[in-house]
Amino acid sequence: MAELEKELKEYLLDKVRRARSTLRTLTALTTEVKDKTLLRAAELIDRRREEIKEANAEDLRRAEEAGLPKATIDRLLLNDKRIDGMIKVLRDVAALEDPVGRIDEMWTRPNGLKIGKMRVPLGLVLIIYESRPNVTVEAAALCIKSSNAILLRGGKEALNSNRILVEILKEAARESGFPEEALQFVENPDRRLVWELLKMEGLIDVAIPRGGESLIRAVAENARVPVIKHYKGVCTIFVDKDADLEKAYDIVFNAKVQRPSVCNAIENLVVHREIAEEFLPKMAYFLTKAGVELRVDKPSMEILKKAKLPEGAVIKEATEEDYYEEFLDLILAVKIVDDLEEAVAFIEKYGSKHSDGIVSENYSAVKKFLETVDSAAVYANASTRFTDGNEFGLGAEMGISTDKIHVRGPMGLKDLTIPKYVILGEGQIRDDFGVPEEWKKEVER
Repeated sequence: MAELEKELKEYLLDKVRRARSTLRTLTALTTEVKDKTLLRAAELIDRRREEIKEANAEDLRRAEEAGLPKATIDRLLLNDKRIDGMIKVLRDVAALEDPVGRIDEMWTRPNGLKIGKMRVPLGLVLIIYESRPNVTVEAAALCIKSSNAILLRGGKEALNSNRILVEILKEAARESGFPEEALQFVENPDRRLVWELLKMEGLIDVAIPRGGESLIRAVAENARVPVIKHYKGVCTIFVDKDADLEKAYDIVFNAKVQRPSVCNAIENLVVHREIAEEFLPKMAYFLTKAGVELRVDKPSMEILKKAKLPEGAVIKEATEEDYYEEFLDLILAVKIVDDLEEAVAFIEKYGSKHSDGIVSENYSAVKKFLETVDSAAVYANASTRFTDGNEFGLGAEMGISTDKIHVRGPMGLKDLTIPKYVILGEGQIRDDFGVPEEWKKEVER
């Protein structure tokens, strides 16, 4: 990769040093100051929503001119509903219990030592994200409440939207006694800056990439700082032979159609062979009427050839690659299986360990599915669209981790802190190995 010019390196180092200079202050902040900052930010976003929409409109215009995919443009959009969502996130996070300084566990050893685990901030968090300007507010809100400094590096396609949101957050910080230097925004869109930041071992405590698979893999492969990965969402719903089909129609429809451009929307539908003849024709009708293109295996194709479908319905034969694909669009791959074991094997092979679900009224089948599917979130009789920090009651999320170290699933407020052992004693020493009594007498003579 091309070397970064000295001027740009200094630009980054200045931002990193400014953010790190606040770490001690942040740890000592009261919950009252942090909550005041979040609530003031909510007020300012509400008051300045027209400015936000104007900045966002410029980003949307440029995105459309550049021919960016529909899914990217959808994630980029900030309308009143999504602005209301950002306001809600700020207020919800303010209402959460502050994890900083909390003692989660405390026990006493036989020698009288009291040992506890206190939650402390991670430090300086770098978040690298694409398209979604609401991430700016969600990530900043969580870092403010958890006393972390944050370095925000959004995609160039959302530059104007991110800029005004950071400006508002800093204004709220200034007015509320929160150190605004803890909120740093990398405006320069040069991608080389990302690779330089990822080398800053000892200065940046953790990097969290959110975006396309290629970005996340590149970050993980090039980083010297710790990375918490939020990989793609190839999510699946399995409709079992004992499913309540009326529930299944709504669950599958919601999981695919409600917002197809997000990582917790399903990309695969797996159907038990025993109910496929009854279930698939109706399900295909509903999905294709909503504009979903179906990519199906041969048994499904045979069933759907005889089905009544809306005019213009698009049904193609699936390729092997389709089942691995994160479409982020109105496209769904379909597979018929013989039993639960085959469904689980399908998810293991093609899924991304994000969010997967079963629709079934059979307790044993549900229990086995929940126990054996190795994903961050596993559902029974509900849409996968609920894999979201706010929907889980976490206030917001930094992203949805598919890692198995530190955090898995929606990364919320508590996950931005780590335990620190605190030990309370009354003079205990190990193995009674202290200053010999005769030496103490000698020094007194």
